[in-house]
Amino acid sequence: MLGRFKKPRRVCITGIGCVTPIGIGRAAFWSALQRGESGVRLIEGFDVSASPVKIAAQVVGFDWEAELNPKDRKHVARTVPLALRAAREALDDARLQTSDLSLAERREIGVVLGTGGGGLAFTEQQYEYWYVGPRHKASVYTIPSSTHGGLSSELSMAFGLRGLSHIVSTGCTSSTDAMAYAAEHIALGRQEVMLAGGVDAPIAPGILAGFNLMTVLTNEWNDEPHRASRPFSQDRSGIVLGEGAWIYVLEELEHAQNRGAQIYAEITGYGATCDAYHRVRLAETGEEPARAMSLALEDAGRVASEVDYVNLHGTSTLLNDRIETQALKLALGEHAGHIPMSATKSQIGHPQGASGAAGLCAALCAMHTNIIPPTINLDQPDPACDLDYVPNHAREKSVRVALCNCIGFGSKNSALVIERMKAEG
Repeated sequence: MLGRFKKPRRVCITGIGCVTPIGIGRAAFWSALQRGESGVRLIEGFDVSASPVKIAAQVVGFDWEAELNPKDRKHVARTVPLALRAAREALDDARLQTSDLSLAERREIGVVLGTGGGGLAFTEQQYEYWYVGPRHKASVYTIPSSTHGGLSSELSMAFGLRGLSHIVSTGCTSSTDAMAYAAEHIALGRQEVMLAGGVDAPIAPGILAGFNLMTVLTNEWNDEPHRASRPFSQDRSGIVLGEGAWIYVLEELEHAQNRGAQIYAEITGYGATCDAYHRVRLAETGEEPARAMSLALEDAGRVASEVDYVNLHGTSTLLNDRIETQALKLALGEHAGHIPMSATKSQIGHPQGASGAAGLCAALCAMHTNIIPPTINLDQPDPACDLDYVPNHAREKSVRVALCNCIGFGSKNSALVIERMKAEG
């Protein structure tokens, strides 16, 4: 099975694209991150008058119809146009025009996306059409468009890519795991180029109601949405749902260099573990999230003292933030208190399976602008959360090595290490 495997090839990021609650496109997203903008607002897409939670981090000003052929618009989930827009930007950024490539070249480009909910919001809408009406609005493609696996195929078909086309769905760690899976295929020589990242769009009436039943969403900030997502703050009270797509072009290093591509970073480490503890809760010890981070650093050949920045999972729940802090102390030891860290979800809410891809984009922002995005709304630090979370205001700092942490439902933990090219010294 691994007959072609000799020495792992190096994998780099050469294109970035995103559609987010604080900006459409990489430049807009990075700019808003640095300014500490919040994308949380009142939900406008459906009636929330009876819901205890009336806010979410939604993508606004996005012309989703422009991303699709008119005949396709009723047949696909919102995740599809989000992913298409981000993928188009990533390919343009990498200067890869797939229409100009030969069949052989397109066979060397695969797609791997991470998603938690996939087309679940689409499925919910189809049920309404069938059981409430009007029935004529229901899609004949309800089944394939509701199935997670069809999401990557939409990108493969749109760009004529003939390599593997896979979905990774592991809850909140989905896109972190997808990026690693894609990178491993390049490292093993199975593909030359990958479109990889994450997309989720979980803002729908039934999904909101389900999260409300779990009591994990904050319902205390409906009148001040921009203050609602408060990772590591003593008065945090729960998650804010978010949506968005963050897609990347990954390439084998020599392939990228030969065509003169811009290289944003190298993916050098990955680690994943499971607490095997609970459907939604973390084990109190933080040992397994810590081990995932330690495995990623070991994989990268790095030690804690070499980490310049950590992008945090930071969901704003009382339990998660406290245990993540403990895990960081276990993984990074005496260095934990000296490494700047930030929680992107304070600005974009929780985009579920796209979380890891979103955090990676924030880490790339820090690496390429020498500005670390802040953790906003950190007005009253929790004494149990006592690390350097870069509160409220961005900070100038050179970042060469970044660690991106992700924690998911089902006790899953994943972490990535990215760094500037090792050849730079």
